[in-house]
Amino acid sequence: MGIEIRQLRMVCAIAERGSITRAAADLELTQPALSKQLQGIEELLGGTLFVRSRTGVVPTELGRRTVDRARIVLSEVDSLFGTPGRPLPSTEPLHLGCADLACVPSVADRVQDDRLGRAVVLHVEPSAAALADALAQGRFDAGLLATTEGDEVPLGRAVTSRVLVPRFPWFVALAADHWAAGREHVRLAELGEESWIGPPGAVSAEVFRAACLKAGFDPRIRFRAPSGGAWELVTRGHGIRLVEPTATAPAGAVVRPLAGDPLTARLAVAWRPDRLTAAQADLLHHALAQAHLAHVADNPAFLRWWQSHPEVHPVR
Repeated sequence: MGIEIRQLRMVCAIAERGSITRAAADLELTQPALSKQLQGIEELLGGTLFVRSRTGVVPTELGRRTVDRARIVLSEVDSLFGTPGRPLPSTEPLHLGCADLACVPSVADRVQDDRLGRAVVLHVEPSAAALADALAQGRFDAGLLATTEGDEVPLGRAVTSRVLVPRFPWFVALAADHWAAGREHVRLAELGEESWIGPPGAVSAEVFRAACLKAGFDPRIRFRAPSGGAWELVTRGHGIRLVEPTATAPAGAVVRPLAGDPLTARLAVAWRPDRLTAAQADLLHHALAQAHLAHVADNPAFLRWWQSHPEVHPVR
């Protein structure tokens, strides 16, 4: 007997809530009932999906792989069956919000070339919360969102979404003469004495601080700057900063992985079904997937990570 869609939703709910009790409440089940369901799912998959932690439960390696693929499957199912009453095709410009990612130029290329039948106005938003709000309020028709695990951004009832990449790690940007610049990877715990530049808009200060506290230190944030200004601060050795793994470092800086992926994020395509037809949403999802994939090889360290995690690859 194969696994069912409802069971995939249970696994994702547990992962997102970090607690069987809280997930059970969201799913309107009792905690014992969800625990029994989880046990049955683990028997089907042949391994443990979650282990207890001080604050609830965390996924095992099998659990993480299962959640990654489940999110893609569920997003495809929800996209296919989730929203009745699609609009008629429109020739009005499509306002597309985009997270401040390295793939923005490729997004601009792809959405123009993918025959959406509409001109596209691209808005780059550094804040995931601001982008989600713009979608909910109708200022944007669609968006490419990056959200950090543990920091879910509500989209509102008028917006639907589809997972593009269920998980990718944040890396760290360092000056080229930094003591850790020559490392293949850096442990977050080793960076406790560093001066930090405030995290990018897809990472809340609370989630960043929680990850640092778990690594044994309270981060000292000395600067808050947009991406362009942040790179200048990094290259001059004033501070270090979290960056997306496809980021291309300018001269005087390097980008390195954080050992163990202590901070991870998710990419999703979101849109208003009253503004895009189902065909346009499919075309947009494909275009944004291709735009992201065009930059995977920009950082050799991320390319190695990507090749070793096929479970996070977008559905083509």
